[in-house]
Amino acid sequence: MTTALQTTQQGAVLTLTLSRPDIRNAFNDEVIAEITAAFQDAASRAEVRAVVLAAVGPAFCAGADLNWMRRMADYTRAENLADAAALAEMLRVMYECPKPTIARIQGDVYAGGMGLVAACDMAVSVDTANFCLSEVKLGLIPATISPYVIRAMGARAAHRYFLTAERFDASEAHRIGFVHAVVSAEALDAKVAELTSALVNASPNAVRSCKRLVQEVAGQAIEAPLIARTVEGIADIRTSSEGREGVQSFLQKRKPSWLAG
Repeated sequence: MTTALQTTQQGAVLTLTLSRPDIRNAFNDEVIAEITAAFQDAASRAEVRAVVLAAVGPAFCAGADLNWMRRMADYTRAENLADAAALAEMLRVMYECPKPTIARIQGDVYAGGMGLVAACDMAVSVDTANFCLSEVKLGLIPATISPYVIRAMGARAAHRYFLTAERFDASEAHRIGFVHAVVSAEALDAKVAELTSALVNASPNAVRSCKRLVQEVAGQAIEAPLIARTVEGIADIRTSSEGREGVQSFLQKRKPSWLAG
């Protein structure tokens, strides 16, 4: 693996740490492949009883990195479909990982980063973190991450935050159920350790079965037809005139056409 994702293990707890703080841990196609492979590996290892997804720097994850966005700006619909499918596969692998997963949120979470948090079973956040589903500001939609984010925050909250692209704080993320606990920075590791301790002291088979039970009972399964719709949704909006204009205006640091004048 490259330095984009650091892997450490202490006892039965595997920690995967996003390590690109200079670009706010934004991800690209290479990082997506790394995360996918890391969770697949964790799923196959009997000695791993819990997985923590962490990050270093001021942000947990700011979504797609700018260089990747610049490349995507010129993608055809077919290229967008392939690109979005890789992101969808990463989220599916994370969500379906048979080991319980915890997002350790030490900083801001934006756009695609919201999908990383939502795909984990649990989330603990510092009280200074901010959250945002910013896609509509760029003429896009949070399609690929939507099955996971809507499950995490509920449809009612998703109506508001998908449509307004408002930034909200950790206390609001907790109120709507997107994160399970909000603590000070000094207490973050202790809270995560409290959860991992509970997980590794329970029956491995029961924990695995309970995770599957929740996923099966919670509503419509995240399966191929739903994933395909989300992949097509983001590919279509990216190649639309407003989608292209929104991304270009963001990259060029100017107002989009719908705000000009």
